[in-house]
Amino acid sequence: MNAIFDNVNWLAVILGTVIAFVLGMFRFSPKMFGQTWTTGSHNIQMPASPPVGTIVLQAVGTFLLAWMIGVTEGTLNIGLALLGILAIAVLQLANGLFSQKTGGAALIDASYVLAMGAIMIGTQAVL
Repeated sequence: MNAIFDNVNWLAVILGTVIAFVLGMFRFSPKMFGQTWTTGSHNIQMPASPPVGTIVLQAVGTFLLAWMIGVTEGTLNIGLALLGILAIAVLQLANGLFSQKTGGAALIDASYVLAMGAIMIGTQAVL
């Protein structure tokens, strides 16, 4: 159990989480891919008020991914992090296509996972 706490660069985990989360806010906004994603996701509409529960779940999931990358970096096994990121991205793509999103919307979702992973690995490398 100590392996998931020892040798973790917590500053890099937190910074990677924040940067990746903010990227998601921008990435899915109308100024970037929001319109394409919305149209390709069965014309889903934004709720009248922010979906707090969903935002919290996204933040927790983003933190857990950053933590996993921090653990693999701390054990000098970043290849395992890359494998995990690729697995999550492919599963995200498959889920999007299965739910009949357009290929573009599914790729926006899956490529966000890849971007998050790149940011988190980058913060581990820099810090």
